[in-house]
Amino acid sequence: MKNRINSILEKLPKNIDAGIVTSGNSIYYLTGIRASAGVVVVTRQKSYLIIDFRYIELAKKNAKNVEVILQDDLNEQINEILAENNCKNVALETENISFSKAVAYKNKLNCTIVEGNDFDTAISEVRAIKTSHEVEAMKKAQQLTDETFSYILNHIKVGRTEKEIALEMEFHIRKLGAENVSFSYIVASGSNGSLPHAVPSDKQIENGDLLTMDFGCIVDGYCSDMTRTVGIGDVSDKQRSVYDIVLNAQKKTLAAIKHGVKCKEIDAIARNIITENGYGDCFGHGLGHCIGIEVHESPRCSRLSEDTLITGMVTSVEPGIYVPGEMGVRIEDVTLVTETGNENFTNSTTDLIIL
Repeated sequence: MKNRINSILEKLPKNIDAGIVTSGNSIYYLTGIRASAGVVVVTRQKSYLIIDFRYIELAKKNAKNVEVILQDDLNEQINEILAENNCKNVALETENISFSKAVAYKNKLNCTIVEGNDFDTAISEVRAIKTSHEVEAMKKAQQLTDETFSYILNHIKVGRTEKEIALEMEFHIRKLGAENVSFSYIVASGSNGSLPHAVPSDKQIENGDLLTMDFGCIVDGYCSDMTRTVGIGDVSDKQRSVYDIVLNAQKKTLAAIKHGVKCKEIDAIARNIITENGYGDCFGHGLGHCIGIEVHESPRCSRLSEDTLITGMVTSVEPGIYVPGEMGVRIEDVTLVTETGNENFTNSTTDLIIL
């Protein structure tokens, strides 16, 4: 935790004396405490976690490399910390804070709130490079996700609803030991599959459907993410063709991922394959996103991204084709970027499974 704080401070301009961390995920990253309240104040000398009564006992027992303070008058407590450490210029994490709250900090703190997003960028850049501990947690989460996929294949039947499949998957992954799911599961069959973020419905699984399942879990605070599309009974030649296009795009993209490659170049590999096969208008989202404490982290692999993949980043690779009112196919793996290539955490087959 101390190394994380120091790494963030090293990325800040020298004129910034302190930073105020406001998002729950960043607080967890820097202290090991998961809470719905509190702030962390990091200074060049020392760091502090100010947190309310609901979490004070937990924080005093488990917080790492920060002084824990029971929250009273938050602004006054922050002012005391800034004065004690002679902090004049302060950066504010703004990504997950309301405009009104940011204005309140600016008006009530005895310091200059430095404009710009240097602090958000510094936190994001440090969080993007995973330690061996973080990697192991994500591998464990992915192992439970793979096991859940194997399990659900034996429970997908014609007549079962999307909601029933989603609930069965969530129950099983928690039973295996997951702390939580990493996002609300997507289970979409038939024409619902053309909705990339479809919500599981009462639609029953039918013969001839393609069924897309996007799911993951949290282990030791870190997420997994995986998508598989399977066929139910009689799959048409068109469905097989679309599946093969998506699979080819994913394989070619995974083969190209390594340290130093531009995110938009990775996206272009998959996008060009899908476009050349006549489905360019049916692939409207980015190729992937980095993942860690949150299931969607920066950088993103998209056609607009100017970011570069760096050793230690963990990114999803999830091309898809969505034919409106007809079907959808998405295949997603999560992989660790290395100097010479990448290490795929996902072990489930990407071959088309027909149930």
